[in-house]
Amino acid sequence: MPVNKATIDLITEFEGFVGKWYPDPAHGWAVPTCCYGHTDAAGDPKYAETKDKKFTVAEGREILAKDLEPVISAVRSRVKVPLNDNQIGALVSFTFNLGSGNFAKSTLLKKVNAGDFAGAAKEFPRWNRAAGKVLKGLVRRRAAEQALFLSEAFSGPGPLPPSPDPIPDVPGTQPQVNNLNWLTALIAVIVNFLKGLRK
Repeated sequence: MPVNKATIDLITEFEGFVGKWYPDPAHGWAVPTCCYGHTDAAGDPKYAETKDKKFTVAEGREILAKDLEPVISAVRSRVKVPLNDNQIGALVSFTFNLGSGNFAKSTLLKKVNAGDFAGAAKEFPRWNRAAGKVLKGLVRRRAAEQALFLSEAFSGPGPLPPSPDPIPDVPGTQPQVNNLNWLTALIAVIVNFLKGLRK
């Protein structure tokens, strides 16, 4: 099951898109990375086979969607309580960035499974370090994930729009047909026509 647009927007914002392979400083400049944080560890495409390729944003999105599949599975398999789409999305972003191992042993997951969502939300900011140093990018990302986790998500289509005002049945007038109420308008035309025949 894919994650929602809010989750994809968050991940793509913080991962950033690079349309070629580059040495990622987050991995000590040693791991070739492309698109939205893709590495050989995530599967195809592999660096050795595509090291000179220029990726499009559309290709990057497709690669990201594939890279997220095992992350989503890992999150859903470890979460034992019902969550809304934004809560799942925040955990997926967290896990995509930090790894499923860190997520599995985190106090964040323990509090989620205990139903302590307020306590779980407070855990996000604690994961703001790389190599022992607080990074501004991670501070911002954890704050965004925390906000997404705490926001309300709707999975349904939302409320229906209000019904249009009924078309008045006035003899001798032609009701106005519109896209929202064409059937009512057609019935009114027929009724008016029949009334005219009776006169």
